[in-house]
Amino acid sequence: MLSARRSRRGFCAPCKCAPVGPTRDRILAFGTPTSYDLEAYREGLKEAGYVEGQNLAIEYRFANDDPSRLSELASDLVRSRVRVIVAVASGLAVRAAKDATNAIPVVFGYGNITGVISLAEALYGKQLGIMHELLPHAIHFGVLANPNSTLRELIVKDTQTAASALGLTVEILDAGSDDDIDALFKRLGEEKQVQAMLITNDPFFIGRRERLAALAARYALPSIYPFREMAEAGGLLSYGPSLASRDRQAALYVARILKGESPADLPVVQVNRFELVINQKVAKALGLSFPNSMQLLVDEGGAERLLCSF
Repeated sequence: MLSARRSRRGFCAPCKCAPVGPTRDRILAFGTPTSYDLEAYREGLKEAGYVEGQNLAIEYRFANDDPSRLSELASDLVRSRVRVIVAVASGLAVRAAKDATNAIPVVFGYGNITGVISLAEALYGKQLGIMHELLPHAIHFGVLANPNSTLRELIVKDTQTAASALGLTVEILDAGSDDDIDALFKRLGEEKQVQAMLITNDPFFIGRRERLAALAARYALPSIYPFREMAEAGGLLSYGPSLASRDRQAALYVARILKGESPADLPVVQVNRFELVINQKVAKALGLSFPNSMQLLVDEGGAERLLCSF
């Protein structure tokens, strides 16, 4: 969750004058710093004329995967009289912000809330389809879910429905701590029942992408992830929206509110950049090759889709 407070001296548009007076921009998030693209957020603010260290001072507050801290941190932001709160990547963070205030704009999605929807949760069926195309003989997939997530039940429903349509079965695998993750992968490696994994969109998992990739490699479990950063960290492949695009757009919304626009006039927007990212080194280690058909995916709904291979 991110928030901003405008200084008494105000802001200047980037093309009109030099920045004046620092503004405090606070960040409150469910996950850890590695769960978000903070550089993209800063770049979005910079495009609108707000530069950290010049007319913007950013304070970072992360719940570090402890949902019990979110309410306290959100309430503290409200007491600080911030101008905007930005909640990205976590329904828990959105709920904490919404419960803490009805007056301060929250960039995300409803009521006094506006912002960006990444649609990552809506892509589980497509991700299962990609893995089924890559592994046509695999019929039993594991779905890694965070039992603390407000979206868990939706994940269960969506993945089971998608799996049934593809003639597959899924096993929901809950893991809400590092010990849970380690024990789960060890069990899967011993039982050898799950043939491939789908890692769901959750700040907890995003922040542990290196750990997940290393365990998937150790136990030879082909896995698909929701964001390219997870493939770049050693995962086999990813399909989903761009974290950078989402967080940059959130920053642009913050800037518009700080310049005086009403959240009610800003529509909720969808991230329109989706990426299929393949880690060829990991694929080679697993003895996998990607069919040509995976490079011929048709764009849907006008969204931009990239095939990146490295």
